[in-house]
Amino acid sequence: MKISCIEPLGINVEQFESLKVEFAEQGHDFIYYMDRKEEAEVLVNRMRDADVVIVSNIKLTAEVLSQCSSLKFLSVAFTGLDHIDLDFCRQHDIAVQNAAGYSTTAVSELAVGLMLDLLRRITEFDSITRRGMGRGLFLGRELKGKTVGIIGTGAIGIATARLLLAFGSRVLAYSRSQRQEISDLGIPYVSLPNLLERSDIISLHIPLNAATRHLIGEKELALMKPDALLINTARGDVMDIDAVAEALKDGRIAGVATDVYEQEPPLCLQHVLLNAPNCICLPHVGYATRESFDVRADIVFNHVKEWLGGR
Repeated sequence: MKISCIEPLGINVEQFESLKVEFAEQGHDFIYYMDRKEEAEVLVNRMRDADVVIVSNIKLTAEVLSQCSSLKFLSVAFTGLDHIDLDFCRQHDIAVQNAAGYSTTAVSELAVGLMLDLLRRITEFDSITRRGMGRGLFLGRELKGKTVGIIGTGAIGIATARLLLAFGSRVLAYSRSQRQEISDLGIPYVSLPNLLERSDIISLHIPLNAATRHLIGEKELALMKPDALLINTARGDVMDIDAVAEALKDGRIAGVATDVYEQEPPLCLQHVLLNAPNCICLPHVGYATRESFDVRADIVFNHVKEWLGGR
């Protein structure tokens, strides 16, 4: 079998070379690339003859996949799969496996960090201090005692809820499927409108699919408190980005922090959220920690080994 890792995945040459030796001993040809390229022509060149491909969140369209006739298995170093044309993969018997769970701690910690940043305006006040200014009459807000609505109670939503409880927050939950772990924490499940109306902070932890696209739109934003904060470390299109930007400009919500968008950064400088007030924008770094990348590498290459072994 020919195995191609088409991007570096945050691991070093020595680790790749060790994997190359291990796969060679099993009779497989392993190649890897130490740069990240997203152009279709380059992707096809790196994948064309491979039976197995390892990729993270680079978009793989039907146009690219159709030129890789040997491809049988995709080991995806990412939790979500909305960047992969799964319909094409199903139609052509290409097995796809994600790396669920590797970034649970990383993303949940970032979500809480963004809440603290908005409440205390950490990013904003760094800039103010560097301009030789003081706090003026500004008073921040504390996370303790705030009601935080968690939308989506998968592994990351549950981990975020646990952190919030440690801060002394009150937590509400909404999800299409209810988890016993949430109930065991004493967190009530409520309807989405109820959560939006009661929460001081809303944190999104849902996958992107037909049912969740623009789950937070104009109607939902209208239910939120005017001093409420919205945190998105899930997928960009689970909220209507244009509607969110307008709500910020009109002062209908107090702040937004997002790590995700309708496309992968870099963003154009005219992007609506980059020009909206009280909005913290990160370049999709929630999953990217040294610890999570080490776990991720173990997961994706173990998936390859299992698939090669017939499992």
